[in-house]
Amino acid sequence: MAAELVAVALHEAVQPQVVATVLFVSAACTVALAALLAVLRLRPPWWCACPVCEAYLTASWAGEFDNLCDWYAHLLRASPAQTVHVHVLRNVLTANPATVDHILRGRFDNYPKGAPFSAILADFLGRGIFNVDGDAWLFQRKLAAAELASPALRAFAVRVVASELRSRLIPLLHSASREGKGKGRGKVFDLQDVFRRFAFDCICKISFGLDPGCLELSLPVSSFENAFDMASTLSARRATVPLQVIWKLKRFFNLGDERKLRNSVRLVDRLAEEVIRQRRKLGGAASGSDLLSRFMGSIDDDKYLRDIVVSFMLAGRDTVASALTAFFLLISDHPEVAAAIRDEVARVAGDEDHRLTASTFNKLKDMHYVHAALYESMRLFPPVQFDSKFAAGDDKLPDGTAVAKGTRVTYHAYAMGRMESVWGPDCGEFRPERWLQDGRFVPESPYRYPVFQAGARVCVGKEMALMEMKAVIVAVVRSFDVEAIERSSRRPKFAPGLTATFAGGLPVRVRRRARVSGGHAQPANLTQGE
Repeated sequence: MAAELVAVALHEAVQPQVVATVLFVSAACTVALAALLAVLRLRPPWWCACPVCEAYLTASWAGEFDNLCDWYAHLLRASPAQTVHVHVLRNVLTANPATVDHILRGRFDNYPKGAPFSAILADFLGRGIFNVDGDAWLFQRKLAAAELASPALRAFAVRVVASELRSRLIPLLHSASREGKGKGRGKVFDLQDVFRRFAFDCICKISFGLDPGCLELSLPVSSFENAFDMASTLSARRATVPLQVIWKLKRFFNLGDERKLRNSVRLVDRLAEEVIRQRRKLGGAASGSDLLSRFMGSIDDDKYLRDIVVSFMLAGRDTVASALTAFFLLISDHPEVAAAIRDEVARVAGDEDHRLTASTFNKLKDMHYVHAALYESMRLFPPVQFDSKFAAGDDKLPDGTAVAKGTRVTYHAYAMGRMESVWGPDCGEFRPERWLQDGRFVPESPYRYPVFQAGARVCVGKEMALMEMKAVIVAVVRSFDVEAIERSSRRPKFAPGLTATFAGGLPVRVRRRARVSGGHAQPANLTQGE
């Protein structure tokens, strides 16, 4: 009898749980069925049977190409309109200069960043300048442009870059060139990592008035750098998913890549919060020459300031480091360009000015071959390989392509640099002379060369970035030979991310050069910052 009572009691206790479970499963199945029917009505992208979509979904393109960007470049070269439609992504890609002009200038109002793009990068970039439209974008752009154009900030930036070169980058390369000298060879190290740390130091000083001391390579790579790189990689990966609901569901349930992204963004948040706290501790808007101090004078919202801080970090660290890494990879394959740079530096700066002084920086603008070589490098390896907008309304592109409202439209700067129709039959060659006329640099239309974007969204930090990169090129090429180890500019391999990053870095060996003075070879005067 007791046993029967216990069994009845257990049955009564378990029954509500069973009922609840059945109801939950039924509800879940109903929701899943409704979602499936909705998807069927929408005809999901993988119903497209065109060769481009099939190659994308099956990744069969990887059998012939090392990088997705190279496959896209191949497709765009083969297209008479220089435009292709990847239906599974609802993405129209173009390498047509007339279409780029249409998107960035002619119909700028119809091609904002758009809500879908902002959602993809929202966790990482928030409401930063690269991820917003309208008044929020205009406010940040006006404030940044005004400050970056001020003589005081430009002079401050020159002092920062000169100091970083003098006290950190050049001595580090000098030290690397001496290690293993007994064998006649220098130490092998990752130049991409060095440039990332250098650029991060510079942007932190210029933008935030803080020195993270990032270039002291005896220390391990900071957890922030790893988190920043991971957040960039995983945010970019969201855009490659055919159905955006997939990453959104993973984000909701905190699974897989979305879990990693959330953890990475937390670390990025901590660093940004610390930057803001330290800047405020040092006096904030009232005391600094840096950009953050200016923004703090107009913004009280720390979350908004965090988004601005992260955006400037992305722009100042990743793009500059990407461009410099590609440049020295190309220089390693083309020593004749390095020799021409040295000749121009000697002619313009003079042997008596063989130090990084204010005079040297003032003469950078007269180094037309250096400028041409940098532009040519970024033509082949733009730091940002493509940029996307979303059509606010139906449109027709100049090449005749119909664009429906909500379609993602991407201009592909990497592919444009490899188009014979844009740059001629030698488009695949690294030839700085294509930018020179009578020895002077002559720019191309930004719609043929959208490396710094164009139109209303043209990069506000362009001149400062060029100054920084040219200063590094002059200082390093003048003092060192750089040899890439088991890497070639002919067949690079990129890692996924918001900016172009070489997979596995750029292993190099550097050799210190002797300079010629009075007809005699002398060691470079590195203590003076060469």
